[in-house]
Amino acid sequence: MNVVIVKYNAGNIQSVQYALERIGASALVTDDHALIRSADKVIFPGVGEASTAMHYLRSRSLDLLIKELKQPVLGICLGMQLMCKHSEENDTTCMGIFDEQVKLFQPEKSAGLKVPQIGWNTISDLSTTLFKSVPENSFCYFVHGYYAAKGDHTIATTDYIQPYSSALHRDNFYGVQFHPEKSATVGEQILKNFLTL
Repeated sequence: MNVVIVKYNAGNIQSVQYALERIGASALVTDDHALIRSADKVIFPGVGEASTAMHYLRSRSLDLLIKELKQPVLGICLGMQLMCKHSEENDTTCMGIFDEQVKLFQPEKSAGLKVPQIGWNTISDLSTTLFKSVPENSFCYFVHGYYAAKGDHTIATTDYIQPYSSALHRDNFYGVQFHPEKSATVGEQILKNFLTL
Protein backbone atom coordinates (compact mmCIF):
# COMPACT_ATOMS: atom_id res chain seq x y z
CA MET A 1 0.00 0.00 0.00
CA ASN A 2 1.20 3.44 -0.95
CA VAL A 3 0.76 5.84 2.01
CA VAL A 4 1.81 9.49 1.78
CA ILE A 5 2.19 12.05 4.57
CA VAL A 6 1.80 15.59 3.25
CA LYS A 7 4.98 17.55 3.93
CA TYR A 8 4.49 21.19 4.93
CA ASN A 9 5.69 23.56 7.63
CA ALA A 10 3.79 21.95 10.50
CA GLY A 11 5.25 19.65 13.13
CA ASN A 12 4.58 16.04 14.27
CA ILE A 13 5.17 14.46 10.86
CA GLN A 14 7.92 12.19 12.18
CA SER A 15 5.83 10.88 15.09
CA VAL A 16 3.05 9.97 12.63
CA GLN A 17 5.61 8.16 10.49
CA TYR A 18 6.87 6.18 13.53
CA ALA A 19 3.30 5.29 14.54
CA LEU A 20 2.63 3.88 11.07
CA GLU A 21 5.86 1.86 11.24
CA ARG A 22 4.71 0.37 14.57
CA ILE A 23 1.61 -1.04 12.83
CA GLY A 24 3.63 -2.33 9.89
CA ALA A 25 3.00 0.46 7.36
CA SER A 26 5.60 2.66 5.74
CA ALA A 27 4.84 6.16 4.50
CA LEU A 28 6.53 8.60 2.17
CA VAL A 29 6.75 12.21 3.39
CA THR A 30 6.38 14.51 0.37
CA ASP A 31 4.87 17.69 -1.04
CA ASP A 32 5.12 16.38 -4.62
CA HIS A 33 1.70 16.71 -6.26
CA ALA A 34 2.06 13.63 -8.48
CA LEU A 35 3.15 11.40 -5.59
CA ILE A 36 0.29 12.66 -3.39
CA ARG A 37 -2.27 12.13 -6.16
CA SER A 38 -1.08 8.57 -6.82
CA ALA A 39 -1.10 7.49 -3.14
CA ASP A 40 -3.63 4.94 -1.85
CA LYS A 41 -3.99 6.84 1.44
CA VAL A 42 -3.03 10.41 2.34
CA ILE A 43 -2.34 11.66 5.87
CA PHE A 44 -2.36 15.41 6.53
CA PRO A 45 -0.98 16.00 10.04
CA GLY A 46 -0.12 19.26 11.72
CA VAL A 47 0.95 21.08 14.84
CA GLY A 48 1.31 24.82 14.66
CA GLU A 49 -0.57 27.99 13.76
CA ALA A 50 -3.41 28.07 11.22
CA SER A 51 -2.65 31.19 9.14
CA THR A 52 1.05 30.37 8.66
CA ALA A 53 0.20 26.81 7.67
CA MET A 54 -2.52 27.90 5.20
CA HIS A 55 -0.16 30.48 3.67
CA TYR A 56 2.44 27.76 3.09
CA LEU A 57 -0.13 25.36 1.61
CA ARG A 58 -1.47 28.06 -0.75
CA SER A 59 2.03 29.06 -1.85
CA ARG A 60 2.50 25.50 -3.16
CA SER A 61 -1.14 24.94 -4.26
CA LEU A 62 -1.33 22.06 -1.77
CA ASP A 63 -4.67 23.40 -0.49
CA LEU A 64 -6.22 22.95 -3.96
CA LEU A 65 -4.61 19.56 -4.40
CA ILE A 66 -5.89 18.19 -1.08
CA LYS A 67 -9.46 19.28 -1.85
CA GLU A 68 -9.34 17.43 -5.19
CA LEU A 69 -8.13 14.09 -3.77
CA LYS A 70 -10.43 11.09 -4.24
CA GLN A 71 -8.64 8.53 -2.03
CA PRO A 72 -9.10 8.42 1.78
CA VAL A 73 -7.49 11.46 3.45
CA LEU A 74 -6.92 11.77 7.22
CA GLY A 75 -6.29 15.19 8.79
CA ILE A 76 -4.74 15.15 12.28
CA CYS A 77 -5.00 18.00 14.83
CA LEU A 78 -4.18 21.24 12.94
CA GLY A 79 -4.58 19.20 9.74
CA MET A 80 -8.23 18.58 10.61
CA GLN A 81 -8.78 22.24 11.55
CA LEU A 82 -7.34 23.42 8.22
CA MET A 83 -9.87 21.18 6.45
CA CYS A 84 -12.70 23.17 8.11
CA LYS A 85 -14.24 26.36 6.73
CA HIS A 86 -12.66 29.01 8.94
CA SER A 87 -10.45 29.27 12.04
CA GLU A 88 -10.59 32.02 14.65
CA GLU A 89 -6.81 31.59 14.95
CA ASN A 90 -5.64 34.80 13.25
CA ASP A 91 -8.98 34.93 11.35
CA THR A 92 -7.91 32.29 8.84
CA THR A 93 -9.93 31.12 5.84
CA CYS A 94 -9.28 27.39 5.60
CA MET A 95 -9.99 24.74 2.95
CA GLY A 96 -13.74 24.34 3.53
CA ILE A 97 -13.88 20.56 3.11
CA PHE A 98 -15.89 20.44 6.34
CA ASP A 99 -18.47 23.17 7.04
CA GLU A 100 -17.54 23.39 10.71
CA GLN A 101 -15.99 26.52 12.23
CA VAL A 102 -12.82 26.35 14.36
CA LYS A 103 -13.10 28.42 17.53
CA LEU A 104 -10.92 29.35 20.49
CA PHE A 105 -11.72 27.66 23.80
CA GLN A 106 -13.09 30.34 26.15
CA PRO A 107 -11.12 30.01 29.41
CA GLU A 108 -13.65 32.11 31.35
CA LYS A 109 -16.20 29.34 30.79
CA SER A 110 -13.75 26.65 31.77
CA ALA A 111 -14.32 26.24 35.52
CA GLY A 112 -10.58 25.96 36.09
CA LEU A 113 -9.80 23.98 32.93
CA LYS A 114 -6.67 25.23 31.20
CA VAL A 115 -6.35 26.35 27.59
CA PRO A 116 -4.82 24.73 25.62
CA GLN A 117 -6.19 21.30 26.48
CA ILE A 118 -3.16 19.04 26.97
CA GLY A 119 -3.59 15.40 27.90
CA TRP A 120 -5.97 12.48 27.77
CA ASN A 121 -9.71 12.82 27.19
CA THR A 122 -12.49 10.55 25.98
CA ILE A 123 -14.07 10.30 22.53
CA SER A 124 -17.75 9.37 22.31
CA ASP A 125 -20.74 9.16 19.92
CA LEU A 126 -18.44 7.23 17.60
CA SER A 127 -19.65 6.51 14.07
CA THR A 128 -18.17 5.36 10.71
CA THR A 129 -15.67 2.56 10.14
CA LEU A 130 -12.83 4.84 11.27
CA PHE A 131 -13.82 3.77 14.81
CA LYS A 132 -14.37 0.05 14.16
CA SER A 133 -13.38 -1.93 17.29
CA VAL A 134 -12.83 1.32 19.25
CA PRO A 135 -14.99 1.32 22.42
CA GLU A 136 -17.16 4.31 23.33
CA ASN A 137 -15.41 6.70 25.72
CA SER A 138 -11.94 5.50 24.76
CA PHE A 139 -9.13 7.81 25.86
CA CYS A 140 -7.07 9.69 23.27
CA TYR A 141 -4.30 12.27 23.59
CA PHE A 142 -5.09 15.93 22.83
CA VAL A 143 -3.02 19.13 22.54
CA HIS A 144 -5.04 22.11 21.25
CA GLY A 145 -6.39 25.54 22.13
CA TYR A 146 -8.89 25.68 19.25
CA TYR A 147 -11.71 23.27 18.49
CA ALA A 148 -14.07 22.42 15.64
CA ALA A 149 -17.68 23.10 16.56
CA LYS A 150 -20.16 20.23 16.33
CA GLY A 151 -21.94 20.05 13.00
CA ASP A 152 -23.21 17.86 10.17
CA HIS A 153 -19.84 16.16 9.70
CA THR A 154 -19.18 15.27 13.36
CA ILE A 155 -18.40 11.55 13.86
CA ALA A 156 -16.99 11.75 17.41
CA THR A 157 -17.39 14.21 20.24
CA THR A 158 -15.28 15.19 23.23
CA ASP A 159 -16.21 17.41 26.15
CA TYR A 160 -13.70 20.02 27.31
CA ILE A 161 -15.18 23.36 28.41
CA GLN A 162 -18.02 22.39 26.04
CA PRO A 163 -18.78 19.47 23.67
CA TYR A 164 -16.99 19.74 20.32
CA SER A 165 -16.04 17.63 17.29
CA SER A 166 -13.12 15.35 18.03
CA ALA A 167 -13.55 13.75 14.59
CA LEU A 168 -15.14 14.76 11.29
CA HIS A 169 -16.04 12.89 8.10
CA ARG A 170 -17.24 13.95 4.67
CA ASP A 171 -16.98 11.71 1.59
CA ASN A 172 -13.35 10.46 1.44
CA PHE A 173 -12.15 13.02 4.00
CA TYR A 174 -11.66 12.24 7.70
CA GLY A 175 -10.25 14.41 10.46
CA VAL A 176 -9.33 13.80 14.10
CA GLN A 177 -8.53 16.51 16.64
CA PHE A 178 -6.57 14.14 18.90
CA HIS A 179 -3.21 12.61 18.08
CA PRO A 180 -3.68 8.93 17.14
CA GLU A 181 0.10 8.58 16.95
CA LYS A 182 0.26 9.40 20.69
CA SER A 183 -2.94 7.60 21.74
CA ALA A 184 -1.53 4.13 22.47
CA THR A 185 -3.53 1.09 21.33
CA VAL A 186 -6.68 3.13 20.59
CA GLY A 187 -4.73 5.39 18.25
CA GLU A 188 -3.10 2.40 16.57
CA GLN A 189 -6.54 0.86 15.96
CA ILE A 190 -7.80 4.10 14.39
CA LEU A 191 -4.74 4.28 12.10
CA LYS A 192 -5.23 0.62 11.14
CA ASN A 193 -8.90 1.34 10.38
CA PHE A 194 -7.93 4.30 8.21
CA LEU A 195 -5.47 2.17 6.24
CA THR A 196 -8.21 -0.39 5.53
CA LEU A 197 -10.84 2.15 4.35
